[in-house]
Amino acid sequence: MSIPVNSLPKDTNLDNYTITRVLGGGGFSIVYLAKEKETNRLVIIKEYMPRKLAKRGNDMSISALSEEKVNSFQGGRKLFFQEASILATLKHPNIVDVQSFFRANGTVYIVMSYEAGDNLQHVISRQKGKLSERFLLTVFPPLLDALSLIHERGYLHQDIKPGNIHICSGDRPLLLDFGAVQRRQISRQYQPGQVTSSGFSPIEQHNKTGYVGPWTDIYAIGATMYSCITGSPPPDSQERHMKDSLKPTVVAFKKQYSEKLLKALDWALEVDPELRPQTIQEFKDALPPIQDEEEQPSIGTRLLSMFTGNATAGRG
Repeated sequence: MSIPVNSLPKDTNLDNYTITRVLGGGGFSIVYLAKEKETNRLVIIKEYMPRKLAKRGNDMSISALSEEKVNSFQGGRKLFFQEASILATLKHPNIVDVQSFFRANGTVYIVMSYEAGDNLQHVISRQKGKLSERFLLTVFPPLLDALSLIHERGYLHQDIKPGNIHICSGDRPLLLDFGAVQRRQISRQYQPGQVTSSGFSPIEQHNKTGYVGPWTDIYAIGATMYSCITGSPPPDSQERHMKDSLKPTVVAFKKQYSEKLLKALDWALEVDPELRPQTIQEFKDALPPIQDEEEQPSIGTRLLSMFTGNATAGRG
């Protein structure tokens, strides 16, 4: 992640925390490593700072760039606060743990637990895909359990991709960045505005009249698993909708992975949402069990020995 030029400086005091360093930032937020003053415990703090809508003043406060951007800035801040309030209720070992959230400096901050490890996108890039079946079947079933909780609470994540998955010790995954989370709509006539990620978002997410549901997150999980195998996401779903050139994984990778895993993956990657698994449980049941093999150090454990202190959860 790039380091924003308008981030809070080291040693800035923020509520009960002191900023240690900047970890990175995206279009809408800046992420910091910080210490809790009373305990000296490390935490991750995510600050709402939309670079195209806001500016930081000399007093560290954040405000809209112009009068024309006030409504957009305030609307985004409201959604950011909503993300924090939703995440705070979703307690699960495979969902990033939100400890608290608060308003300060004209913006909103989310405080999350610090967990050493590495981002799945970094793992994929370093290894150019080719992640083992054992790794896939260690990481993705727990993520499916986390998604099941999210869906049971009436929400959809809608932005699942390798960059929003953190790999901890023992290959325990954490689902990050709930900035696109939405309440699931019952009517097929309603589709709120969507955040989309090329290659990972299914066709219904690109379509204002599309009907999103658990099958939407399942496609994104499938595309993420596909990236673990190939090193890159499948073609954009809009391209696939026009002319699907994606070779079934059950054909393309039959020598490297089990048929059951590849059939489940192809099912999740169906362009037509009605042809995909409709629930998390359906997809999870389609996956094979992990086959016993000689015990090997997990990717997460190996990463910890290489990157401890350099990679942390909560970086979405």
